[in-house]
Amino acid sequence: MIKTRKIIHVDMDCFYAAIEMRDNPTLIGKPIAVGGAVERRGVLATCNYEARKFGLHSAMSTAQAFKLCPNLILLPVNMPLYKQVSQQIHTIFRRYTDLIEPLSLDEAYLDVTDSTVCSGSATWIAAEIRQAILTELGLTASAGIAPLKFLAKIASDQNKPNGQFVIKPEEVSAFVATLPLKRIPGVGKVTAQRLDKMGLCTCSDIQQMNKAVLLEHFGKLGQRIWAFSHGIDERQVEPHRILKSVGVERTLQQNIAQLAQADVILAELYTSLIKRLKNHCPHLSLSIPHKIGVKLKFADFNVTTLEKRGMLITLNSFEILLTQIWQRAAGREVRLIGLHVNLPETESVSAQVQMSLW
Repeated sequence: MIKTRKIIHVDMDCFYAAIEMRDNPTLIGKPIAVGGAVERRGVLATCNYEARKFGLHSAMSTAQAFKLCPNLILLPVNMPLYKQVSQQIHTIFRRYTDLIEPLSLDEAYLDVTDSTVCSGSATWIAAEIRQAILTELGLTASAGIAPLKFLAKIASDQNKPNGQFVIKPEEVSAFVATLPLKRIPGVGKVTAQRLDKMGLCTCSDIQQMNKAVLLEHFGKLGQRIWAFSHGIDERQVEPHRILKSVGVERTLQQNIAQLAQADVILAELYTSLIKRLKNHCPHLSLSIPHKIGVKLKFADFNVTTLEKRGMLITLNSFEILLTQIWQRAAGREVRLIGLHVNLPETESVSAQVQMSLW
């Protein structure tokens, strides 16, 4: 008999901002954000709930944030401090399980299926973890408990901030049936709009349609949407996450509108990409074809990516993709350029590259 998994998704509440408020109580009750400066065309890494009342959110440009909230207190990113606190949080996690999959500094999946702490209750374990984080570190966390990873992640957002939500195995079908598709991890704003135009709003709508139609319109993402909409998620909690791609990107000091300008930046990024590949994947052969990609973010903050298989990791290959993707600008200026290389599974497995958050 296969055990029903017990998965907890822990998500810290406005992590960077919360640390700053903890260390400087005079900031409490004021709208604050952590991010890059306006003059450097920065974006917000996070903001506290007072700032969110003005419509601010992570990844918003700092300039736009100040327009919406003129009294915003902007703090620089203190990554060494955030990493240190993240390590302390993971020390607490390890009291309950070694099956921990970090997603970022402030969130992680925990598999507590075989844990005997708290009489084996995932709900009690989540509550104890949150209390320990509050007592020992002075920070609040939210948690979701479910038998499937994607549901645990959705559940952690259900009672934010400083709360938790449980989806029991016998509740999965009913919960999934009414779940809006836009809440499925991986379904962004654009995909949600496309689904809505097709008359697909909830998982029950997906359950009534032909799977082939979904795959035709959304490809690999369609498979994910179909599986999750049927309450299927066979992914395990992976303590050692394999590095699947390596990339570099740059937000430009000033928007550019000419391909020739982009070519200069591309050459600089390519140098950084090769250096990063050699550091992370020293055994990767650059002389055989790979899947590579170029990303652009436009002045209106829309993002587009072009990927192609069977390309050598050369500057010329990226220049070819850049020329093709540049046509999508359609007159818009560009504010960010990125390059990446997808790693073949054989390379990822043989090199055993582990994503380190620290």
